[in-house]
Amino acid sequence: MSSRTGKPMAGLLLVFVGGLLEVCSGVSANRGAYPSFTDEIPFKITWPGAEFTLPASGALYREDDFVIMTTTEKEKYKCLLPSLTSGEEDDKKGYTGPSPGELLDPLFKRSSCSYRIESYWTYEVCHGKHIRQYHEEKETGQKISVQEYFLGNMAQRSQSVHTKNIEGQLTPYYSVEMGNGTPCVLKQNEPRSTSVLYVCHPEAKHEILSVAEVTTCEYEVVVLTPLLCAHPKYRFKTSPVNAIFCQALEGSPLQPQQLTQLDKEQEELLKPPFSSDTREVRLREEAFTSTHKPMSVGGQVQVTVGTTHISRLTDDQLIKEFLSGSYCLHGGVGWWKYEFCYGKHVHQYHEDKEQGKNTVVVGNWNAEEHIDWAKKNVARSLHLKDDGVQKVKWVSHFYGHGDVCDLTGKPRQVIVKLKCKESESPHAVTVYMLEPQTCQYILGVESPVICRILDTADEHGLLSISS
Repeated sequence: MSSRTGKPMAGLLLVFVGGLLEVCSGVSANRGAYPSFTDEIPFKITWPGAEFTLPASGALYREDDFVIMTTTEKEKYKCLLPSLTSGEEDDKKGYTGPSPGELLDPLFKRSSCSYRIESYWTYEVCHGKHIRQYHEEKETGQKISVQEYFLGNMAQRSQSVHTKNIEGQLTPYYSVEMGNGTPCVLKQNEPRSTSVLYVCHPEAKHEILSVAEVTTCEYEVVVLTPLLCAHPKYRFKTSPVNAIFCQALEGSPLQPQQLTQLDKEQEELLKPPFSSDTREVRLREEAFTSTHKPMSVGGQVQVTVGTTHISRLTDDQLIKEFLSGSYCLHGGVGWWKYEFCYGKHVHQYHEDKEQGKNTVVVGNWNAEEHIDWAKKNVARSLHLKDDGVQKVKWVSHFYGHGDVCDLTGKPRQVIVKLKCKESESPHAVTVYMLEPQTCQYILGVESPVICRILDTADEHGLLSISS
């Protein structure tokens, strides 16, 4: 990009965020050949004083690579820009190790399978062999009825590196195509097919990150595996935050006045409303902090909705309160939110500043009705571990007698499915709601915290505090 002002610098202005877009009125540049800015590369603006020396490590800086920024208050700043070149390509050229297919061979050759349990369906990925989607139900006489579809058989491996935006991060993956699945009625009995995307994750154990039906009867499964991390083309490259140094010119303040004022306003907003409640606010934040993320890919924090983190210091107390129904879990995004109080109720609600809280009772707990339901359905799912120990995978509870549904004229009801789910955030709780039939719901609750009490489940799926 040549040294000039005007439209070519519009993209550069996007770098100066956090209030500066409202502050700046003009930018001029002095630059040589330089890679374009993208939103995949993070930047941070700092405002050093006159006595400033460039860092000796990390990103490289050149004295002649800068922009001049002028604010609406006629304040001027010289901003030095980092060089974004790296040795990544050299690392790839020097690699002489196994191909990605060879790295994954141990997974394909040992008849290994991965599972993902969702609210209704369970997904079975037997690597390189087949992908199965199935649901089990207990029928009269304790007979297990299995509904299943094969989403793909026979593996055809990719020969090139691809990238995909996975949970907000452009990620390289190795693709395996699985075809010849169960015929699809909606596509003139064409066989179902699946693309399995293997992604490097150093701490993974070949978990299924996601399953999606991208088009009718064509699926995409993302699997996290440490095996690919030995290949430089599939390693996740963490993006360091690149510093942009802006120095005041011609008697301008250290940083723009409007930005200083904005910082002060932000500090005031973050202060607790009453200083006497500071300790209580801090304790509440430690015990129950809303976030948006249980999983990370390649070491980078990614975003998922509906997650809550629980302080490690209060695990035992929270489990007792959860099982007593006094500690309720909340989830959901958009218009409706959901409240689950164990052994009490499931509510769906919307909060409005003007009209207040609108609540719909989705289901109420009745132990006798649940036990009757459990005798006819699968309330507790077991699996046998490699060491011969039988463990509980999940339990389902029936909540009935909700508000009457306008569309069916019958009370709403919900099946609550509690699952043990290992996560890199060991105290995360994810809550989500599905409606497979009109006014008949499935509430999924997944967390490592549940792992501690799941094996206390009796034959009806009822939980208790472990000794």
